Amino acid sequence: MRAITIPQPGGPDALIWAEVPDPEPGPGEVIVDVRAAGVNRADLLQRQGHYPPPPGAPEYPGLECSGVISAVGPEVTGWAIGQQVCALLTGGGYAERVAVPAEQLLPVPGGVDLVDAAALPEVACTVWSNLLPVGRLHSGDTLLVHGGGSGIGTFAIQFGAALGATVLTTARAAKHPRLRELGAAHTIDYREQDFVEEVRRATDGHGADVVLDIMGASYLGRNVAALATGGRLVVIGLQGGRKAELDLGALLTKRASVAATTLRARPLSEKAEIVRGVRDEVWPLIEAGRIRPVVDRRLPISEAAEAHRLVESNDHVGKVLLTVG
Repeated sequence: MRAITIPQPGGPDALIWAEVPDPEPGPGEVIVDVRAAGVNRADLLQRQGHYPPPPGAPEYPGLECSGVISAVGPEVTGWAIGQQVCALLTGGGYAERVAVPAEQLLPVPGGVDLVDAAALPEVACTVWSNLLPVGRLHSGDTLLVHGGGSGIGTFAIQFGAALGATVLTTARAAKHPRLRELGAAHTIDYREQDFVEEVRRATDGHGADVVLDIMGASYLGRNVAALATGGRLVVIGLQGGRKAELDLGALLTKRASVAATTLRARPLSEKAEIVRGVRDEVWPLIEAGRIRPVVDRRLPISEAAEAHRLVESNDHVGKVLLTVG
């Protein structure tokens, strides 16, 4: 088969479409013939040499895909050759075929195109696991989503609104109309506005009950300032750096909490639990039309370098997909 390889870390042109060995299904695994793969910022970091795959994972980038099951390994039940699926991956989605633990498979939701389904697994699992088990988001809460125009952001806005939360989001001004269409009640231009003041204004001083943050260090102090009493800050990205000082007094005064999570390196048992939660609690919302995959554009996998440049530019809204075949 062919896959996107990274012979040497570097810029987008480091991505090479090349012949590689075919995967074989191990116990509890299936082979998926890939129709599309989602592009995530983790893929950009891997290309640059900053985010190597965990031991035993495929060396090719790609943390989610959609496609058709073409082989079923021993000990697999409930899945059959020919089924259309999408999958949460530890790596290997930028390829013609990928081996996937059956517990990380999801059926393509009703009403969603097979290719567009590749935009769902990583964002759905990330958002569900961080807003519910970690962030404990409830109906009536105020949710602040940073990076609202990203794949994570566009999904979190819809999911928060579907749960009955009031959703605020930061993004470039040009993206605001689209984000309001997705359910954001208040949009903040992070380049021109102080998001702490905007959150206070929008909530009559209450603050955000939950903050979903992709920035990390550069936003840490301001995120705590934006929290409501008893608020929960959930950090899922480090685009603004890794190290920052935290005013514990501010945290204590608000009786607030800070959590930080990753998804890729979790053990299979934890990923399987998250996938089950997504299938039970998120898929019905998608099939009811309350959440939809937001796809900025599709590009053939031979143009993976261009897809990475687009994501790096931050000019997209939603997911960029690579199509195969």
